Amino acid sequence: MTASLPNLPFLETVPRFLFLTGKGGVGKTSLACAAAVVLAGQGKRVLLTSTDPASNVGQVFGTTVGNAITAVPGVPGLDALEIDPQQAADAYRAAIIDPVRDVLPVPELSAMTEQLSGACTTEIASFNEFTSLLADETSTAAYDHVLFDTAPTGHTLRLLQLPGEWTTYLSDGKGDVSCLGPVAGLDRLRHDYAGALAALTDPARTRLVIVTRPQRSAIAEAARTYAELRALGMSDAHLVVNGVMPTYAVTPPGHDVLLDAIRARETAALAAVPDDLAALPRTTVPLLAFNTVGVPALRHLLDGVDGFDGATMTPVGDEIPSLAEDFTSLRRLVDDFEADGNGLVMCMGKGGVGKTTVAAALALELATRGHEVLLTTTDPAAHLTETLQADVAHLTVERIDPERAIAEYRDRVMAGKGKALDDAGRAALAEDLRSPCTDEVAVFQQFSHVVFRARKQFVVLDTAPTGHTLLLLDATGSYHREITRQMGDGPRFVTPLMRLQDPSRTKVVIVTLPETTPVLEARELRDDLARAGITPWAWVVNASLTAAAPTSPFLRARARAESPSLASVARLCDRVAVLPMLAHEPVGAPALSELTATPALTPTTQETS
Repeated sequence: MTASLPNLPFLETVPRFLFLTGKGGVGKTSLACAAAVVLAGQGKRVLLTSTDPASNVGQVFGTTVGNAITAVPGVPGLDALEIDPQQAADAYRAAIIDPVRDVLPVPELSAMTEQLSGACTTEIASFNEFTSLLADETSTAAYDHVLFDTAPTGHTLRLLQLPGEWTTYLSDGKGDVSCLGPVAGLDRLRHDYAGALAALTDPARTRLVIVTRPQRSAIAEAARTYAELRALGMSDAHLVVNGVMPTYAVTPPGHDVLLDAIRARETAALAAVPDDLAALPRTTVPLLAFNTVGVPALRHLLDGVDGFDGATMTPVGDEIPSLAEDFTSLRRLVDDFEADGNGLVMCMGKGGVGKTTVAAALALELATRGHEVLLTTTDPAAHLTETLQADVAHLTVERIDPERAIAEYRDRVMAGKGKALDDAGRAALAEDLRSPCTDEVAVFQQFSHVVFRARKQFVVLDTAPTGHTLLLLDATGSYHREITRQMGDGPRFVTPLMRLQDPSRTKVVIVTLPETTPVLEARELRDDLARAGITPWAWVVNASLTAAAPTSPFLRARARAESPSLASVARLCDRVAVLPMLAHEPVGAPALSELTATPALTPTTQETS
C-alpha cells in the first residue's frame, strides 16, 4: 500500500491497479503519467499502460514508448507500455487463421479473414492484451502498481463490459464464427476474461479514478460513466476534477471578461455535480499555464495542489502568435457547402471536442439561408435539441436511437432468417444477435438510410465519438465489399461507402481542440479514414484562446501554449477553420449563430466573438 498523500485523495492507500477513465480530452493521460511519477518517486515499481488507440504517453514523457515495456528516462522505477491496437490485431488474426490456412477451402478462409478485419476485431485484440495484465498477475509481478490510462469513455465501457458478456457468450457458443474468431476455439480464454472481471470488481485490487473537467458536459459524462461502471461492480471510485482555473488567475475579477466567464461557468458546473459523484472522494487539480509535457511539468502538476504558485510558473510575455493567414472561418465553410449543393456533412472527432456544437452551427446557418436541412446524430450521448433550444424553419432534428435500431434489427432478422429454423437454430441465432458485434450493424442500417437522404437535401451528421464512428465506417466497408461481390459486373450501384468517398457528395469535417491529445487523436482518425478511402474535407479547431485574443496574462499564456497544436493542424489540412473560445456557452440559436457570423478571422472579430 502507498502512504497517505496530502491533497491527493486518489493516491492515498492505492491498490495494485489504478484505472483512470473519463470523457475524451479531460486530461487522463497527463494525470496518469503524473500519478505514475509520484508513486515511482516513493520508491515503488510502477507500470503505466495505455489502452488508448491514440496513446501519447511517450509524447508526454518526451521518449519513445511502444508495444513493449520501456523504462521511462529520468524516473527510476517507472516503466511504460502502449498497447498497439493494429499490431495486436495482426497477431490475433494470425493466431486464428494460420493454423487452418492449409486446411480450410479458400472461400471459407476469405470469409474468416473478412470477419476478422474490422475495427471490432482490433478492439478485441487490444482487449486480450489488457486482460492478460489483469488476469495473469505473474506477468506484472515485478510491479507494486499498474496504472491504466484508458481510451475515451465509450471505448473503455466496451472493454470493461466485455468480460462479463463474453464469459456468457463463450459458455453458450455453438462453434459459430464471429469477430472473436471461431467460438469453439476460444474456450481457453474464459479463464482470462473471468479473472479480469474479478480483478476489476475487487476494491482491494482495483481503484477506479473518474477524471473530469469543471464543465457541465464533462461532469454529465462522468456521472454516466460512474453509473455504468458501478453497475459492473467497480465499487472503489474516486473523482478527479482536472484543469480548474486557479484562484490567482481570476484576481481581481473584471480584468478579463472571458476569464471571468470561464470561472463562473466552472463554479456553476461544480456546484451542480450529481449526488453520486459528489459523494466520492475528490481531488481538484488546477489548470496550468503551460502544457504538461516532460517530467518536471508532470511533477509540478500534482505537487502542492493547494499551494499552487502561479506567479512563478506562469510564462512571462504579452505576445500571442498570430493565426496562420490561410486559416478560415466557419462561415466560409458554409459558403463552400452552399456552392456545391445538397450533400452530407459529417462532423467527426473524439468525445468532448465540440462536434455537436459545430454540427448544430453548420446546420443552423444552412437552414437560415433557406436550405432544407436534416441535423441528426449517431451519438447516444448527444443532445442536439438542448444545443439548439429552438424550432428553426427549414431545419429538422432527428436522432438515430441505438436501442431502437438494435431491437428492430434483431426482430427483423429473427422474423426473416429465423423463420425457417427449428427451435435449436432459432436459439442459436438469438444468441448470435446478442454477441458484442451486432449492435454496430444495427445502427449502421439507419446510418445508411441517412446517407442516401443527402441526395435531396443537406444532411449534417453529428457522429458518435471516434471509436464508434470507425466501427460504423467499418460496417460501411464490409457492406460495400459484400455488395460488390454480389453485383459483379451487373447493374451499376452506389453503396454508402462510395458516397462517403465522394467529396462532391460527402464532406467530412474533423473537429478538434488546440491541445496536444485532441490533435493527436484527430490525426489518428484522419489516418483511419484514409484506409477507408475517405479524405477529410476540412478541419475545425474549436474553442481557441488564440482566436479569442484574451487580455488576462494567464489566458494569454494558455493561448501561447496552443501554438504547436495549431501549427500541427495547419500541416495536416489545407482547409482549417478556427473558432474562438466564447465568453458564454454556445447553446441556443443566437449563440450558435455567432460561430458563423464572422466571414474571416481578424483580431477585432476574435476579441468580440
